[in-house]
Amino acid sequence: MTSHKINLFEFPSNLGLKKTDYAIEPGVKKLPDWLKQFGFHDQIKPDKVVRLGPPVYTMLVDKASQVRNADAIATYAKEQAALLLNEINSETFQLILGGDCSILIGSAIALRQKGAYGIFYLDGHTDFIWPEMSGTHGAAGMDLAIVAGHGHEKLTNIYNLKPYIQEEHIYCVGNREYDAPYEKPVIDSNTAYFPLVRLRENGLQHTVQQFLEMVEQNNLDGFFIHFDVDALDDNIMPAVDSRTADGLSFAELAEILAPLLSNKKAVGMEITILDPDLDKEGIYTREFVNKLVQIINSAK
Repeated sequence: MTSHKINLFEFPSNLGLKKTDYAIEPGVKKLPDWLKQFGFHDQIKPDKVVRLGPPVYTMLVDKASQVRNADAIATYAKEQAALLLNEINSETFQLILGGDCSILIGSAIALRQKGAYGIFYLDGHTDFIWPEMSGTHGAAGMDLAIVAGHGHEKLTNIYNLKPYIQEEHIYCVGNREYDAPYEKPVIDSNTAYFPLVRLRENGLQHTVQQFLEMVEQNNLDGFFIHFDVDALDDNIMPAVDSRTADGLSFAELAEILAPLLSNKKAVGMEITILDPDLDKEGIYTREFVNKLVQIINSAK
């Protein structure tokens, strides 16, 4: 981000999640309005705000792909990509509010249409699994695998662009679901994988520097940041659909995001999974907004 210009995109899709017992449908679709209520938009001061309403939520699992709401997610991804494509440039930073992690598919299609890009995937999970491994059949749990070309072509090969992002250009960072079968697909891939324990051992700033060096060495056109708020410590951000102990502090988050956001090749970042239904008083959201605004504004 070398520019003061920020486009704010609101992509409040919840199509990639399975409905929980406590809600009529997953509450993450309220995320953009919720952050706005806590002053996020006013403090970021975007040049423009673009909103794309999602298709109606259902619980249908697509038979061909074994992914919940696959056809609707593909349609929405195409609409997202169309909005993003003409905006991705060196003068403007694209800040995207989800929604669930399946919105990465639309972002990745736009990046692929534009050129060759890397992804810094900061998440409390790998999201690098196949449909047959998923207990929920939700695309939000397999979106990183999808954009790397794994899974049914309904989602992986839109516009014949498979893969949207090369595995070698992906850093998967922050997972703390330490289950051998779950981790195996990402470990077996060409993705650079830093679960939370290894991330801390390697050093947060050092890991970011390695990613930025990879971007330069591969002469990539730029890179995109995916930030799922469940990468944060459960004590400071429990308002997520899949809670896990431990996680990053706000200081650690700043250590990671500050050098990424201030790099000239950073073209955008998406923020996902904060569920307002799980923080009705805004106790956790208020601090989250304050910290994130500081990090973003300091990088302008």
